[in-house]
Amino acid sequence: MKIARILLLALTLTMTATTLAQPPKRRAEALQKKQQTATPQGSAYRQFPTAQAMPEDVAWRRDLYRKIDITKDPNAALYYPTTPVDGKQNLFAYLFKLILKGQIKAYDYKLDGNEKFTADNIVKGRELMDRYHIFYEEKNGALRVNDADLPSEEVKAFFIKESTYYDQHTATFRSQVTALCPVLMRGDSDFGGEMAQYPMCWIKMSDAAPYLGKLMLMSSSLNNAATLSADDFFTMKRYEGEVYKTVNLQDKLLANYCDDDAALKKEQQKIEKQLTDLQEHVWGRDSAYYARLKADSLAQAQADSLAAAGQKTKTARRTTTTSRRTTTKTKSSSVKQTTSTGSSRKKSSATKTPKQKATRTKSSSSGGKLSVRRQRH
Repeated sequence: MKIARILLLALTLTMTATTLAQPPKRRAEALQKKQQTATPQGSAYRQFPTAQAMPEDVAWRRDLYRKIDITKDPNAALYYPTTPVDGKQNLFAYLFKLILKGQIKAYDYKLDGNEKFTADNIVKGRELMDRYHIFYEEKNGALRVNDADLPSEEVKAFFIKESTYYDQHTATFRSQVTALCPVLMRGDSDFGGEMAQYPMCWIKMSDAAPYLGKLMLMSSSLNNAATLSADDFFTMKRYEGEVYKTVNLQDKLLANYCDDDAALKKEQQKIEKQLTDLQEHVWGRDSAYYARLKADSLAQAQADSLAAAGQKTKTARRTTTTSRRTTTKTKSSSVKQTTSTGSSRKKSSATKTPKQKATRTKSSSSGGKLSVRRQRH
């Protein structure tokens, strides 16, 4: 038994010595191979995008550019926390660290605002930090940025490119985000000035999607245990944003041909309605849609007529009541007038009779003599 233990110990020491005797490069390769064969755990297992890639031969497609205000409640999951804490960070901090590590590429934002995913348009993380005055340290050729120095709080909006398309292979309509652009908001608003926006760079969504699947966001303010990934957030279209541009022949922004804010809002509503109407028409639901509109209009008309009839009834009742009150007042005034007239007549007759009698009496006694008529015999 002791001999077996001694042999086992000697064999272990021999294997350890052989491993240590290997060159450092071979040991590193063996360690890397071991890590690759290890089974990933948790969110590390998701190394692929959940959204289906958009086919190149789609029958219909429309591309829109939206501005997402991530400080508003529907998009707040992308903004908070502004400073990384307890392993949680917002979308900009997560993407910027991926750019610094070289895991995803950043593409320069041109003056026309269009994305250009080519090798000559790639911008490095160092250039972005120099351009937007982000403090960093460099040691042995490696860049180091503290979490407190990241302008996560100043990135209050994102530009996104959204493609809505009809896939004839699956007979489905889909909406997919194809590009992201963090927008830096800086200015002296505390002193009455206006905030200026600085679009930093374009990021290809297909490059970032595998990593966004591991960024978990809080999806509810009422249930803090409910979470979803940033990739699912965009795939499920949980965001809300206003359209500021469409891909058109003249490459114009909506603000270029809308005179004021009212016209801009009307144009945005028109674009949203065009997308909805197209889907309704393709699926044959336009007849049902217009039937529903007709039913709603008839119901509204009926409600208006009932309201009008009720108003007429109230008006008739008021008129009847008013006429009754007027008749009553007229009758009472006529009775009073008749009574006053009769009493005045009685008074006048009562006063006139004594005068007449007095006059007759006076007239009869005014001569003082009586005339006697004699008859002939």
